[in-house]
Amino acid sequence: MNFKQLTYFMAVAEELHFGRAADRLDMAQPPLSRQIKQLETELGAKLFNRGRSTISLTQAGERLFERGGSILRQLDDTRLEVRRLGQGAEGRLRIGFVGSATYGILPNIVKSFRANYRDVNLSLVPMNNAQLHRALVSRELDVAFARPALKDPEFKTLELLEEKLVLALPDTVDTDGRSVARLERLATHNLILYPEYPRPSYADLVLNACIDAGFEVPLRIWCMDLQTAMSLVAVGEGVCIVPESVRSTPRIGVKFLNIEPEIARTALSVNYRVDEQAVHVQHFVRVAQMVARKVL
Repeated sequence: MNFKQLTYFMAVAEELHFGRAADRLDMAQPPLSRQIKQLETELGAKLFNRGRSTISLTQAGERLFERGGSILRQLDDTRLEVRRLGQGAEGRLRIGFVGSATYGILPNIVKSFRANYRDVNLSLVPMNNAQLHRALVSRELDVAFARPALKDPEFKTLELLEEKLVLALPDTVDTDGRSVARLERLATHNLILYPEYPRPSYADLVLNACIDAGFEVPLRIWCMDLQTAMSLVAVGEGVCIVPESVRSTPRIGVKFLNIEPEIARTALSVNYRVDEQAVHVQHFVRVAQMVARKVL
């Protein structure tokens, strides 16, 4: 029994009249009768009781009618699901991100994407750059928000937002009303850097920026992520150089100063595989670019 035969049977079973069923199927009655006869032969069961003026379903026909309706409904549902997946209207999207992205535009990107594609399930996982790189290569992630950008010929990278670096320091430090900090004043403070490994990483961006500005960092404390770094700042263990967007979320025990002269800028990028074919990934990247343009 194939799909066409089942469709023919369901039409006749619903109409209980070969002529009306043929009209509904836009075909002549004799071919329809032959198809039903062939189906009965293949199944080895009589499906219709044929009278002079009426037909009715046999017990076997009733069972096929019951199961056939379920099969056709499942097929319609499957067709719709596959179409929606192909259009990117539903499915699953696995997103990796560096911690600093949550202070910037990532929440707005996720909010905007959810508003437009409510049936796509989002999985968000914080990672450092090395973990993001490995996860994209192994296809454990679909999209990665990285800082700095991931370098790999298999990846497509789009820069979303560039921002300056600022200084996070304990609010117990007396800055004498200053709103700016100079690197040379940091010589007596521990500089908190993250992540400690693997390297190179955002920490190297900060160290290289300091060296290029003529400041050799004398005192260093290493940790694994931004959240830990900010906690260490809050308890007075040192200062930390962070993307400017981090200051957008107030944190107890921490204040921020601009660094003058400006030592470097850092960019948040969205990265995905060059061979990525999933439509919902393309939709997500487009939403990310749209949100970034609005911010700029």
